[in-house]
Amino acid sequence: MIYREFGNTSFKTSTIGMGTYYDMRWIFKTYLGIYSGKDQKIDAYRAGIDNGINLIDTAELYRTEKLVGTAIKSYKRDELFIATKVFPTHLSPKSLEKALNRSLKNLDTDYIDLYQIHFPNPAVDLKKTMRTMEKMIDTGKMRHIGVSNFTLNLLKRAQGILSKYEITSIQINYNVFHRNSQKAMIDYCNKNHIAVMAYFPLGHGKVTQPQFNKYFDHVRKTIGDVPNANIALAYLISRNQNVFPIPRASNRAHVLQNAKNSDILLNLNS
Repeated sequence: MIYREFGNTSFKTSTIGMGTYYDMRWIFKTYLGIYSGKDQKIDAYRAGIDNGINLIDTAELYRTEKLVGTAIKSYKRDELFIATKVFPTHLSPKSLEKALNRSLKNLDTDYIDLYQIHFPNPAVDLKKTMRTMEKMIDTGKMRHIGVSNFTLNLLKRAQGILSKYEITSIQINYNVFHRNSQKAMIDYCNKNHIAVMAYFPLGHGKVTQPQFNKYFDHVRKTIGDVPNANIALAYLISRNQNVFPIPRASNRAHVLQNAKNSDILLNLNS
């Protein structure tokens, strides 16, 4: 397992994390009290932790915070880096504080390592949101500020508002099929020590489709019989030391496969 400092923190996380978004069908069913495959998902998180993955990303939208909270109970909290996200309708100061407290309760933890704005909301004053985030760090309930789905200009604006702390990370759609369009964002984050959390790192599973095997076969000649998915993840962490892919942790087998092949680095110059 490869570990790297996460953005401007001193915390070293596994380069490959675990994402906990499943789909809208899962989310809708949870409101009916149906948590399909709940035990399987919790087992997957524990399998990841047991094999060195210490970066876990969730969100109040995903309805998986309680599952993560259950999974991490038997582990040392200070050895895990738990990230969650606040829904865009909860960005006003009072709503933001309530949302943070709900997430803390769901995760059954005293603090959240990385609290992220899931999507920007132009109807809410960004200045008030960012200043409230700084105040919440001072309470000890959260340690770092992150954003998700922000444009580069909005990221710069959010960073400019902060006076006491800095933005630690941004989540973007980043994978082998969707990489060149993110160059400006990646370059800016590298210069400013902002970690990039890559969601959909497998392109919605696109890399696993047989028609793409030929694009990965030349890599297998040097690293052995490794699945397309793991080559795609290795590409992201080899291309940039500031990128942390968070593939979905859906079952133990997939998580163990990711952990097993997490130390592969590709020679992208060859």
